[in-house]
Amino acid sequence: MKKILPLLLLLLPMVVFAQRPKVVVISLDGFPAYALDDPTSPIPTLRKLIASGTGGAMSAINPTITWPNHTTMVTGVTADVHGLLLNGAIQHVAAWPPVKVEPLVDKDKLVRVPTVYDAAHDAGRTTAQVDWVAIQNAPSINWPFAEQASVNGAVEKEMIAKGVITADNLKDFGKANIVYRDQIWTRAAAYIIKEHKPDLMLFHLLSLDSTQHEYGPNTLGARAGMGFLDGCVAQIVAAVQEAGLESSTTFLIVSDHGFKAFTRAIRATNAMEAAGLGKDVYVLPEGGSGFVYFEKPENAAKAREILAGLEGVEHVYGPDEYAALGLPRPEKDPQFGQLFATAKAGYSFSGTVGGPAFAAVPQIGGSHGYLASDPDLHPIFIAAGAGVRQGVKLGLVSNLNVASTIAKLLGVAWPATKGTPLVLR
Repeated sequence: MKKILPLLLLLLPMVVFAQRPKVVVISLDGFPAYALDDPTSPIPTLRKLIASGTGGAMSAINPTITWPNHTTMVTGVTADVHGLLLNGAIQHVAAWPPVKVEPLVDKDKLVRVPTVYDAAHDAGRTTAQVDWVAIQNAPSINWPFAEQASVNGAVEKEMIAKGVITADNLKDFGKANIVYRDQIWTRAAAYIIKEHKPDLMLFHLLSLDSTQHEYGPNTLGARAGMGFLDGCVAQIVAAVQEAGLESSTTFLIVSDHGFKAFTRAIRATNAMEAAGLGKDVYVLPEGGSGFVYFEKPENAAKAREILAGLEGVEHVYGPDEYAALGLPRPEKDPQFGQLFATAKAGYSFSGTVGGPAFAAVPQIGGSHGYLASDPDLHPIFIAAGAGVRQGVKLGLVSNLNVASTIAKLLGVAWPATKGTPLVLR
């Protein structure tokens, strides 16, 4: 017994380390929940994860755009609180168009509230991110592999030194096709998991979003994109297994929004030009919605009337209606437009300048940005692994509860006001 006791004490730290909970969040951008109900969707890995745990639809927030919804999943609050309304900071400029979207802004200046990865880091957990959003230069990320990866990044240097990737893999990386970039990001996530074993990994893949924009949802291109992403998820699952972390890891597979097909484009700015408001009223197109900006308040009524009368416009919201949509009034947050227009099914706002206010598109396209209440915009939520009971029924999950669920799984403190942890056991 005297010989056994010192040995047990020696092994105890390793046992504790192996049992420390880990969470891998994989976001498949643009993956619609309705695809999970299609038995012909080529997603064997996702189906296996669902069968071992749970999976289904999740509700998004407005606007149904990538960065706002990803930020909600790590903060537990709506866009009017965390400050992400588009894929970057909306900046007013002394030019036309009067606003631009700037993605290259540090996280601490972009996200207005603490994130769950901040909480994890503060609690002594290790964190990693690969192609997550609104996270540039985040001090609470131990191992980042950025969207704009380069040979100067610390993780990139490691991977090159160990022969996992080459410097040529990262040459003009931001200009490479999105399928190739997803491959490199997957390789990076797998490397970080095996090499550094982070307690929280945030991993984001983009190719399905791009494919559906180009070819539309429910198409051969979209299904091929799903099959490709399913293979990427399989690589991450394998990396966790190879690292010996399977028994302590929870997988959360999510997306940010669903998709709708469209065949007609709304060129709202052209309509403003035709009405003599072209140098004052600008409609920033975001697929199923348009953010409307104008300098002269006296043009508000006329701009709203023109928009409401356009073919394909479902509704034009004024600031008094924003709170119900989780959107900020422009006097509180000047990033947001003085009006917010939404498109009918089959239509999408376009930024094409010149010509008519409507146009048929050459081939079917795909958009998001429609109201989050539309079931077609529901993203996916899949949970499997440690702490997840097989067959647990969740119903429609809110993405406002993802951050609190991550915190609970990791065992870190999280404000009760920022979502309710999902009961996965």
